[in-house]
Amino acid sequence: MIDAHFHLWQLSRGDYGWLTPALGAIYRDVTVEHWRDQSRPCGITAGIVVQAAPTEAETAFLLAEAERADDVLGVIGWVDLLAPDAPARIARLAQHRKLKGLRPMLQDIADPDWILQSALRPALNAMVQHGLVFDALVKPVHLPRIATVARSHPDLRIVIDHGAKPDIAHAQWQGWADAMRELAEETTAFCKLSGLWTEAQAGAPVAAVARHARWLLDCFGPERMLWGSDWPVLELAGSYAAWHAFAVDLVPEADRAQVFEQTARIAYNL
Repeated sequence: MIDAHFHLWQLSRGDYGWLTPALGAIYRDVTVEHWRDQSRPCGITAGIVVQAAPTEAETAFLLAEAERADDVLGVIGWVDLLAPDAPARIARLAQHRKLKGLRPMLQDIADPDWILQSALRPALNAMVQHGLVFDALVKPVHLPRIATVARSHPDLRIVIDHGAKPDIAHAQWQGWADAMRELAEETTAFCKLSGLWTEAQAGAPVAAVARHARWLLDCFGPERMLWGSDWPVLELAGSYAAWHAFAVDLVPEADRAQVFEQTARIAYNL
């Protein structure tokens, strides 16, 4: 089984602006070995590590960590997509065999239309040229914009992180549900079954996200759904083992190999 979304970080690197002592237990160094301690008891044998800082220095750090770990199959990094030399930067990073995609941190950009600007076209075209996935760290407001990107760049493989982070704590449903259904029907985007639990109320049991999780599976089907832990951010809501067990129970047995391994291999060319 593949964990399609986990993080590593080293606080002394100093570029995780969002990661502060206020986040408690996750404000610590996180290594590949720490991830293995959580994932191995669940039967997870490989994973994809995802950027957590908007710097190319962090991408280099993650690629170096991945190079030393056979069970880290890929890295989703970051590049300044608006840089004048963005295509050259992307080409240079793509030379690394474990770089599988890039992730602008759209959820942290104030303007939801940022992703639609024409100045991004050279970078997005370079991602297509080098076979890199666009990991979409978005909220529901971004979904129509992502659909537009998908239509204008039909060869760009897109993976929606964390089901677009619906506000489960405040019972957000219809607008999000409709937008996810539309995205699934009108584009070829994939979606990660990840990150939902931390969108529920603090202390809520994992079952609080069941309705949203089932909707995602219904919209995208097992062929376009891939499981991720979002660990260690997951610890703000609950344990790795509990989230994994919930997802295993949610996915029909006949579809588990697809959701927990095969879709990740297809989406990221593993």
